[in-house]
Amino acid sequence: MQKIQTQGVHHITLVGADRQTSIDFWEGLLGMPFVFEQPNLDNPNQSHLYFDPGDGRLITIFTNEERTPDASDAAQDIGNVHHLALTVSHATFRQIAGRLDERGISHSGPKDRGFMDSIYFRDPLGLLIELASYRFVPPEGIAVGEVMLEAHKIRVARGDYNIQEIHLADAIENLTRSSRGSLSDDRAPKDPYA
Repeated sequence: MQKIQTQGVHHITLVGADRQTSIDFWEGLLGMPFVFEQPNLDNPNQSHLYFDPGDGRLITIFTNEERTPDASDAAQDIGNVHHLALTVSHATFRQIAGRLDERGISHSGPKDRGFMDSIYFRDPLGLLIELASYRFVPPEGIAVGEVMLEAHKIRVARGDYNIQEIHLADAIENLTRSSRGSLSDDRAPKDPYA
């Protein structure tokens, strides 16, 4: 028996209300270009809208003009989506609260997650949305997940409760040392001012 090996998220499809609500939210608020539309090939009463979140994947929405937005909190029971997290730059992250406030959109305010900063709010259909900004940039050729795995190992070895920036910095140093060669025989930390 072999695994079915995935290679990334292809797309995420959400059930929307009317077409314009989706366009106004995904493109008009979150800046995702509206790139494609066709009928839902499994249900001709719905349209299928595609938005580009900026990473080469797609977020798609099934819409129907007979459905109206319902901002009640989306179900978070077993088997349901808790929230959708989207990446933003640090510069954008620092603007989010103000931009949501301008629109009268309730939000959590910035949250310290140790390895990232987050802010939460609900879309017009009650889905919890997280906008997140990593506090690190992985070294060239190293994936975010590799930094997180190494930082986790460091955190656990030190007995720390949750991940912090020191774990990330030390993970990046370890990964750089193991992935890049050097002519130096001794790559230990030094104090050139001593």
